[in-house]
Amino acid sequence: MLRTMTYDNGSENAQHEEVNAKLGMRSYFCAPYHSWEKGSVENAIGLVRIFFPKGTDFATVTKDQVKRAEDLLNTRPRKCLDYRTPVEVFKQGVALRG
Repeated sequence: MLRTMTYDNGSENAQHEEVNAKLGMRSYFCAPYHSWEKGSVENAIGLVRIFFPKGTDFATVTKDQVKRAEDLLNTRPRKCLDYRTPVEVFKQGVALRG
C-alpha cells in the first residue's frame, strides 16, 4: 500500500533505510522546521492530540484507549478524502482476502 514515507529529521527515524527495505518503499525528509511539507501528518497529530494531549504519559494509556481513538479517527469523514472515512478509502484500495 505504501510507496513513500515522509519523515521528520528526528533521531527516531535513523533506521529509515531498514524500514524502506522491509516495506519496499522510498523515504523523503522534510526540511527542518518546515511542518507545512507534511501537512497531513501535522493534521493527524492534531487529531490524535484530542485523545492524548501533549505530555500524556503513554505508560499509563491502555490498549483499549488506543483502540478507541484509532476506531474514532479511522471512521471520521475527512475533507481531503471527499468526506469519506479512512476505512472506506482503505477498503477500496486493498483486496481483502478471507
